[in-house]
Parts: sequence; structure tokens; C-alpha cells
Amino acid sequence: MYFERLAVAVADANKLSASIELAERLNVPLVEIGSADLTIQANYFLSYRDNCLKLLDVQTLKKGGLAVEIEPRQGEQRSYPAPKNGLLAMAIGKKTHTVIDATTGWAQDSLSIFRMGYDIQCIERSPVMVELIQDGFARLAQKSWMQNRQLQAPKLLIGNAIELLSSLPEQPDCIYIDPMFPPKRKKTALSKKAMTILRDILGDDLDRNDLFTAAMQAAGKRVVVKCPDDAEVLAGKPSQSFQGKLLRYDVYLK
Repeated sequence: MYFERLAVAVADANKLSASIELAERLNVPLVEIGSADLTIQANYFLSYRDNCLKLLDVQTLKKGGLAVEIEPRQGEQRSYPAPKNGLLAMAIGKKTHTVIDATTGWAQDSLSIFRMGYDIQCIERSPVMVELIQDGFARLAQKSWMQNRQLQAPKLLIGNAIELLSSLPEQPDCIYIDPMFPPKRKKTALSKKAMTILRDILGDDLDRNDLFTAAMQAAGKRVVVKCPDDAEVLAGKPSQSFQGKLLRYDVYLK
């Protein structure tokens, strides 16, 4: 288990209290950056630095690290709501209103969907990723464009998506799933470092077929599956498929 090789590292004295609470929530050691035996205690570290919570490995202890990026990715619109253009928007559907991202991960797709004006809720089962997502959404809520429009960050549901989808109070129009497939032969859209660490933390989603079944039962109109462009379809021939250079969106209509 990755928890055996995870610690919370204190880099900012002003965040000592928050770091202690974080270590207690995750039941992992609290260490100080600069201590001699730091790399013996853990392979990965959560640390408050650069005004956000970051996930570090031994190579990024002095600087760097990964956080939930709340700014639009390269090529994405900065306006709100952003135009519903591109493969992701076509897969979600312009007439869709409510979306659940059942595999939030680094939340990049969730935030893209949110910025396009969809009503989105997120699901994440990894306690480590939950902490990173919550930090990112808290930073998002402080943005002036969010406050000026009186917008709230997406709601994060914590737990196993297969179980949570079966007990939703209302059917969402669309359920979006981006399961962790086996390593891709070609370069991924997500940075190599982020994907490597995410895979180390989560592993492959061996229950992705069960997740798809749960999503089809819970969705009101469609299920969208994001996958590498060379991956086999998850559940038979999709109703629609939108192909990119590195990835594919398979759409299953109900």
C-alpha cells in the first residue's frame, strides 16, 4: 500500500498546524523537510508550499511538486462559460446539463467541464487525491471571477464511485469516467510525472468494467469513457466515438 511510503512534510512553519491535521487524517508520519532520514521514511510526501498543497517525490523535495492546477490548460478558453468546443464538449453533449466525473484524479477534465458551464459533481476514492482536490477547489473558490459570479466550486463526493452511483438522489444527464488503463505505449496527454505518480498511488482500475456497469445504470442520458487512443473499447461498440491524437472519448447513449 502506498500509505506505507507516504508522509506529510513540513516546509512552511505557518502551515505546521494544517500539516499536523493532514498527517492525522491520513494516519501517516509528519516529517520536516531537510531532516537527514527523510527519504528513508517515505517515497511520496504531501506538503504545503507555494500557497497550495503539493504531492512530492524524492526528486522534487527541494522545489517543484504536483498540485491540482486550477488554471485552464494550454489551448483552453479562459472565459466563463467557455465555449463548448472540442472533443470533450462533443462527447459530453451540448444539451447535457448535469455531469458526474466518477474518476476525478487530478481534476483537470472536471475543471474543464466546469468552466464550460456544466453542473458537475466529482467522485474520488483515494484519500491522498481527495486532499489535493479539496485544496484545489478551495483555491478555485477564491478566484475573483468565481466570486464575482457567485459560483461555487464543484461538489466532491468521497468514496467508491460504484457504490456512490447506486445511491444518487437524482440521475445526472452524463457520467464521465476516465479509468486508469494499463500503461500506454505512446506519450500521454497528462504529464509523464503526474501520470506516473497517479498510477503509483491508484494502480490500474481493475474494477473499471463494474464501474461502467454502475455508470450505465445511474446515468440519465449517456456515459462517456475517456481512454488512450490505442485501448480496446471498454464495453462493446460505443454509440459515438471522438478520436484525438492521444486519446479517445467513447460515448454510450441510453
